[in-house]
Amino acid sequence: MMQTSIDDLAGAREVDHIPRLVYALNASLVSEGWEQAKHRHRKAQLLYSVRGILNCEVEDGVWIVPPQCAVWIPGGMLHASRGSGETECYCLFIEPEAIANLPGFCCTIAVSPLLRELILRAASFPQLYAEQGRETRLVAALLDELCEAPVEDLHLPMPRDRRLRQLAEQLLAEPSAKVPMSEWATRIGMSERSMSRLLLQETGVSFGRWRRQLHIILSLRRLTRGESVQAVALDLGYESSSGFVTMFRKAVGKPPARYLLERVTSTAREGGFAYVPGIMLAADG
Repeated sequence: MMQTSIDDLAGAREVDHIPRLVYALNASLVSEGWEQAKHRHRKAQLLYSVRGILNCEVEDGVWIVPPQCAVWIPGGMLHASRGSGETECYCLFIEPEAIANLPGFCCTIAVSPLLRELILRAASFPQLYAEQGRETRLVAALLDELCEAPVEDLHLPMPRDRRLRQLAEQLLAEPSAKVPMSEWATRIGMSERSMSRLLLQETGVSFGRWRRQLHIILSLRRLTRGESVQAVALDLGYESSSGFVTMFRKAVGKPPARYLLERVTSTAREGGFAYVPGIMLAADG
């Protein structure tokens, strides 16, 4: 099996010269709090989380990758990645012309059991696997399954405007601050109406939805590390854990405990790691 460390992935531009449609790496070393500097490569990249939370940043957004999800990064896109807590992941580098309808934008996708097994199998291939043989047929199946993978809304869009970037940085620094929108606008030197209009124009979402999405991302990082729903809810400024759980359910479709439990138990059922974070649950979490 081809294995590498996370640090090796950051300087992986040499993969652009590997003459295969798909090249897979197994970042098998579970590491704590790793980070990749900004970099780019010609080939597209799929970063799949087996264990832990991954984060990918591009110019106009931040993507969170919980277990059993992957982030798709189109070729040529400048990006940085980091892990939160203990992580283990697989990385695929894919020729942009490998298949016509692969996404042309960064996104988080759900990984089906079949796609997961194909990713794991591809990581066992030699670097120059036979171009006419079993490995190539499995790669074709992997690409077909990748095209059918559903996109998950675990994305925090980032504005380009300098003042809105300042707003985003302040909200990231003070996620629990109970500050009205009018005061945030004053802090960055804009009217509330102008700030609201420009934020919607640049990110596609309202101020309230942007802030809720920020809370989803921050909470998943902490819950995966084993922090309690109640502690996370209070630190994010919610009056109670039930208010936070209601927000999370509306945004993701299920409460946080069920969302994370389904992912780790799915890994265990499929023969992966049976590691379950020590999530401390509220009664309705």
